Parts: sequence; C-alpha cells; structure tokens
Amino acid sequence: QVQLVESGGGLAQSGGSLRLSCAASELTFSSYAMAWFRQAPGKEREFVGTISGSGGNIYYPNSVKGRFTISRDNTKNTVYLQMNSLKPEDTAVYSCAARRGWIGSLSGDYGKYDYWGQGTQVTVSS
Repeated sequence: QVQLVESGGGLAQSGGSLRLSCAASELTFSSYAMAWFRQAPGKEREFVGTISGSGGNIYYPNSVKGRFTISRDNTKNTVYLQMNSLKPEDTAVYSCAARRGWIGSLSGDYGKYDYWGQGTQVTVSS
C-alpha cells in the first residue's frame, strides 16, 4: 500500500523558514513526479510546486517562486519543500502528492495525482 507521510510543519514567524519532508513508501519513487499543494481554511487547494521523477524538471506557481524550493532524494524516497521568507498568507495544511510521469503545465491540477499524504500544518505568525 502506497503511503506518503509529511513532516516538518509547525509554527514560524513571518520572514522565517521551514522545511517540509514527504517520505514515500511502496512505489517506484523515481518514476513518480511529486508535488506539493496547500489548503487554507475556507480556501481552495492551491498548487505549490512540482518536481519530476529525476529531479530535472521543476515548476512553481508565481505565488511562491523565489521563496520555495522543491528537491528530492531518490535514495531516500523523500521529497522536500524548503520554504523561505514565509508570510502569514502561507498558513495552510501542506500535502504532498505523487503521480506517475511528468505532465508539465498540467501539474497544478490536483485531480491528476494518484496518491496523497495526510498533510502537515504550517502556521506563520505576523
């Protein structure tokens, strides 16, 4: 059974940093593109970024470009989200997702993903 388990969430101050991790099990990790989404209370799920199976392709939306960095370690079956210059509006539950294959510009469609983690809360205080 495929599992994605996020960790690293918590409380940060505005301007601070956090690094989230998502550990995957029971899948051929390098064959899967990984993505991060977030959802704040009362808001729609928002795409945060994605990385291809090899790590050679990475895509971010403008809302986080330059502040967030996705990386992966295929030897550890783990994808990371480094979040810098955090803002209160970054407060949300962050979830990782996996899909087989890279879909480029369609990566922001959460319906394209096969597996999801349970999410980790990130709270940024002003």
